[in-house]
Amino acid sequence: MWLLDPSISPWLLLFVAIAAVLYSSVGHGGASGYLAAMALFGVEPAMMKPAALTMNIFVTVLVLWRVSRVGPFSWRLFMPFALASIPMAFIGGAYTINSSAYHVMVGLALLLAMWSVLREGGDSDRIQAPSLWVSLPVGAILGLVSGLTGVGGGIFLSPLLLLLHWASMRGSVPIAAAFILLNSVAALAGYASTTTHWPAGIPILVVTALVGGLIGSELGARRLAPMHLRKVLALVLAIAGAKMIATA
Repeated sequence: MWLLDPSISPWLLLFVAIAAVLYSSVGHGGASGYLAAMALFGVEPAMMKPAALTMNIFVTVLVLWRVSRVGPFSWRLFMPFALASIPMAFIGGAYTINSSAYHVMVGLALLLAMWSVLREGGDSDRIQAPSLWVSLPVGAILGLVSGLTGVGGGIFLSPLLLLLHWASMRGSVPIAAAFILLNSVAALAGYASTTTHWPAGIPILVVTALVGGLIGSELGARRLAPMHLRKVLALVLAIAGAKMIATA
């Protein structure tokens, strides 16, 4: 049974809300931000993955509803990534790695997410979808990482889409959001298949993330995503990532 946990710090809730504002403003669910917040406040690894995935699902549904009118959705680009990632995300979600390995994996994921948050992408005049020989393994790797750590994968897919000219800025937003949602659902389903115990405290975290997601998606719709807030979150990601690795 999901219960409220009075031991959850108000500061943790504040960090979760800020992460949700930032990530939803750029079309993401915010899992890496939630993981960073929980790492900073010493949340047990057993809670981090299911909590981050659950928040990710709720916020990404909101984001998808908001961005459905932002740009064209390329099924040809999306489907290979999704088909390869979903089963791997389920496997990763069902597999529990030891605490030290989890700390290292999440720490590295947060440091990569820091770079993605700071990067300002731009559109290219030469957009070309990758071949199946590229998109299928990329999707599988991102799906497995999503399931093992609790990130949605979009924080890594988005910069790849832009850096390698696989999608335009507008075209990448709905693809990343849909990728995050499917991977988060698959990973959480994998986690649920191995346990009947759900950590207390998830409901209040979800409510907090949804409030931040409402604010952030509105900012994104108005093109008001604040760059200074990105820098603050990047610093949090860096500190949290270093802390996770140092405590492995």
